[in-house]
Amino acid sequence: MKRILFTAGIIVVAGAATAWVFISGNGDDDTVKNDRVVVERGNLVEYALAVGQIEPRNEIEVKSKISGVVNKVFAEAGDYVKEGQPLLEIRPDPTPLELAEAKRNVERSEIALDNLQREMFRMEQLRARDMVSDHEYQNLQRNLRDSEINAQLNRERLELLESGRILIGETLIESVIKAPTSGYILEKMVDIGDPIVPLTSYQAGTPLMTLARMDDLLFKGTVDEIDVGKLQEGMTAEIRVGALPGAQVKGELTRISLKATTRDNSTVFPVEILITDNDGRILRAGYSANANVVIDRREDVLIIPERLVSYLEDKSTVDVPSRNENGREETEVWLGLSDAINVEVVEGLEEGDVVLEKPLRSLASN
Repeated sequence: MKRILFTAGIIVVAGAATAWVFISGNGDDDTVKNDRVVVERGNLVEYALAVGQIEPRNEIEVKSKISGVVNKVFAEAGDYVKEGQPLLEIRPDPTPLELAEAKRNVERSEIALDNLQREMFRMEQLRARDMVSDHEYQNLQRNLRDSEINAQLNRERLELLESGRILIGETLIESVIKAPTSGYILEKMVDIGDPIVPLTSYQAGTPLMTLARMDDLLFKGTVDEIDVGKLQEGMTAEIRVGALPGAQVKGELTRISLKATTRDNSTVFPVEILITDNDGRILRAGYSANANVVIDRREDVLIIPERLVSYLEDKSTVDVPSRNENGREETEVWLGLSDAINVEVVEGLEEGDVVLEKPLRSLASN
């Protein structure tokens, strides 16, 4: 009984294998009959992809001209401020040694000035009697002016250390930091109590806030070196913002870098795209985005899927139905613009012609 069941099992397995081989060997005929594509008219657009983010054209760092600590904060990140509006107040925080030195400098400069003024009074009396040369008198005048300036400078330094506010000529230097232009506060880098290093000719100073106008935005990104040779300034771009699915943001290519950079072992070129239409959406600095720069556009042309085309050296061919039933034959075509999915047919096919899918390769032999 066991021998009979074993024999029957072998027969079933062999029959199934034979049927599978038969079906596989005859599958091409069904593919030819069913997998057909009709040549039709459509539109094609060739793009160059740029990867980057949304940034304001100009981003300003606000810094202080005096040292001290943050005493008050009048605006926060995200606020819109107008030019001249208070942002922060810096409280002077001199060390006892700095304050003592400033007071001593004032005292020394005032004593020196008083002595020169006395000397000038005596010099004028002697000069009236023709007992002093013009050269000596002019030297004393020059020294007196220098002493007056030095005394004034030391008084201003002391006043600035003590009150944090001083008027030099028509320029007001004060501890209240005001907005240099109208715009949105993008970032606040300090809090109350933080020490502040002033901006001078020999040090960068502590950044307090960043400020930018959000109505003048750019897309800043990079394009692969394969595509950069096709780009020209003035080309339009369609920008897809990751945080705003469905937004139709448009722009214009305004800058193509002359120098490449290396990123992830590939060579890319930085580009800038001016955003001309935000589609009524709020765009925020730092949004990740992709930009499709329109290189070329064709409308109402003959198109077929590019997967149907076979390339051999400088020749392009497609398979079309032959006169024989279920047969196929190659025909040469001349192609134009491609968007990597569809390709323009310039010559070799007419609207309504049928093109066959490439035959599927079978693992089983006939």
